Amino acid sequence: MKLTIVGSGYVGLVAGTCFADSGNDVICVDVDAAKIRTLNAGKIPIYEPGLEELVHKNVREKRLSFSTDLANAVGQSEVVFIAVGTPEGENGDADLKYVLNAAEQVGKALKRYTIIVDKSTVPVGTADRVRETVAKVTDQPFDVVSNPEFLKEGAAIDDFLKPDRVVIGTNSEHARRIMAELYQPFVRTENPIIVMDPASAEMAKYAANAILATRISFINEIANLCEAWGADVEQVRRGIGADVRIGRSFLFPGLGFGGSCFPKDLAALQAMGQQRGVPTEVISAVQSVNRRQRQVLLAKVMKHFGGSLKGLSIAVWGLAFKPCTDDMRESAALTIIEGLLDAGAKIRAYDPVAGQHAREIFGNRIELCEIDYDCLTGADALVVVTEWNEFRQPDLEKMRTLMRQPVIFDGRNIYDPERLGRLGFTYYAMGRPSPRSRRAT
Repeated sequence: MKLTIVGSGYVGLVAGTCFADSGNDVICVDVDAAKIRTLNAGKIPIYEPGLEELVHKNVREKRLSFSTDLANAVGQSEVVFIAVGTPEGENGDADLKYVLNAAEQVGKALKRYTIIVDKSTVPVGTADRVRETVAKVTDQPFDVVSNPEFLKEGAAIDDFLKPDRVVIGTNSEHARRIMAELYQPFVRTENPIIVMDPASAEMAKYAANAILATRISFINEIANLCEAWGADVEQVRRGIGADVRIGRSFLFPGLGFGGSCFPKDLAALQAMGQQRGVPTEVISAVQSVNRRQRQVLLAKVMKHFGGSLKGLSIAVWGLAFKPCTDDMRESAALTIIEGLLDAGAKIRAYDPVAGQHAREIFGNRIELCEIDYDCLTGADALVVVTEWNEFRQPDLEKMRTLMRQPVIFDGRNIYDPERLGRLGFTYYAMGRPSPRSRRAT
């Protein structure tokens, strides 16, 4: 098929590249001419494992191209995906100005029957608003489909090529057949294509993110209870995760969730509830627990050092909100580093890929290192914020030699407390008793 993807950000670029890799002719369009120049020069503006190689392959094989000319691209296409940003508005709702502007431009460019697909995360009712917007500017026939994405940053290529499910929201049988044909290469293992009405498809995306965020906040609250009562949340997690009704996914205690999706989508659900007078008390609690969790780690640091960090050097490992991405939006590192700076600490930080973004955010207020161990020289403590694989099995003997004080605050529970205790480290985790307190009990 001939496809246009309007918006060449994270979702649009991944979707367009994966559609091209399954044999479709895809034009990715963006109003940002600098971004299009970057892509045409063979450079990828975001970090996502496997994406760069897949883009280069499909550009080389002439199935994938990039343009600022929306009208020309739409005029050639059978299906047009709208994958532009939906930033959080003043009241927490999703701001649809980019979606509706894209819809209007697409409508003006239509030359034949076309399927217009909402790929962006949008609130319930957006498909109707897109349909109304397009109908005002064209006499050409069209259908509007809601097709939410379920991509995890750091695993987006795999998620797209091997989806758990594909959700298609449409009341048009013809659009359903075309969309099912388009997605058929990705569901050969018989994972389902689930067809529903557009409003339900729009809600399904928000509900999915909300329940995942809820699991994260739930296990973090349990972790805090475990710590207060001398239980080990890692043992508790294994005990409940073995129940098939519960499962193990998203039950890892730590510093909470961040990124561009969960916080924004929870706020949008709350806004939808307020608009129709429906309480969203669970969602409010999930957000509250998540905000508080970063302060739990800061409190551990402050308590260990007697309430003041003035003159101390603190190493920070991990700046991105999760591994395998350079995205720092709503990252726990932002809150933690600001808290450490406010308390008088000097910060030396390292992240495998998010260093440039950190430099733009913090400027010269922190020192960014090129190698993880460089942060540790003379450090009074190490704070682990992001669980990159390279942090999981470090040379602990080397670390102890480099650090002025062998103290580790592990915000992701990636180390063994007993081993660190034997090696002479003072170790703080999330929801786990220290080796000393475990022996005492």
